[in-house]
Amino acid sequence: MTNVLTIGRTGGKRDTETRAARRRARAARPPWEEPPTTAGQAAKGMTLGAMLAVVLVPLWIVVLTSFSTPGAVNRAGGLVIWPDGLTTEAYRQMLSDSTVLTALTVSLGITVVGTAVSMAVSILCAYGLSRPRSLGHRSVLVLLIVTMFVSGGLIPTFLVVTGLGGYGQWWALILPGAVSVFNILVLRAFYSDTSSELIDAARMDGAGEWRILWSVVLPTSRAVTAVTALFYAVGYWNSFFNVMLYLPTDAEKWPLQYVLLTYVNRGNGLPGSVNAGFGSIQAQTAPLSLQMAVVVLTLVPLLLVYPFVQKHLRTGVLTGAIKG
Repeated sequence: MTNVLTIGRTGGKRDTETRAARRRARAARPPWEEPPTTAGQAAKGMTLGAMLAVVLVPLWIVVLTSFSTPGAVNRAGGLVIWPDGLTTEAYRQMLSDSTVLTALTVSLGITVVGTAVSMAVSILCAYGLSRPRSLGHRSVLVLLIVTMFVSGGLIPTFLVVTGLGGYGQWWALILPGAVSVFNILVLRAFYSDTSSELIDAARMDGAGEWRILWSVVLPTSRAVTAVTALFYAVGYWNSFFNVMLYLPTDAEKWPLQYVLLTYVNRGNGLPGSVNAGFGSIQAQTAPLSLQMAVVVLTLVPLLLVYPFVQKHLRTGVLTGAIKG
């Protein structure tokens, strides 16, 4: 009887110690490493579903309205939520307008050239600042950081650009905002983490700074480079404010975003277009359908490019967010 009691006490003590050890291990483990509960999984699913709906429902309404007939738009009282008489007339008329086609070409050109210029300057600046022995890199870094908080302002920038002959020129849409200090700092952080063994081995093989940058640093930082290029490209593609400053009257040089803005604001037509900015075709196509068609046209290039950089975008964001 005494042995049974002793074993029982020993077993109970072991169970208590095991539970205490589990509690200590659970307390030492970060919350995100805990196994998810059923309620937590359900809450995550509902949250993701709600976020997905917030993104997809407006996109669905925009696309559907662009394919809707004037009668469907009138019956819906505006934006169409459910299919009711579909037609491609808005896209046919939009693409037959010379203003839209010219604006699309201008937007593509500004995006490609601007992204190339911005990436070249940002990569070179970030690589120079990442080298500890580069001349004056600390002073330049401090000056760059100061510009993130102190700016010359809109009017001084306008006076400088116009004083250099940028009024009415396409380069005024690229060079004033060609460099983002934030992007340079992100690139510098990644370049600073490049393996010193790789760089030393390249130097021993006779590689110079240009060769090291091209063959060692950039291949090992492909993800952050792709993400930075995507950010620059989206910024150039969606930009329209500089057009209001430097190209307010030259409709042939307007990018697509500003054409859309002008059409939405004026509604009756754009100066200088063959169809008077869709003004002569409103009998066959609802103005709202034409507006949504232009919106869809502005979204298509980004939707085509995103799948190719999605992997790099995810890797770049996670690499910059997770330390350890």
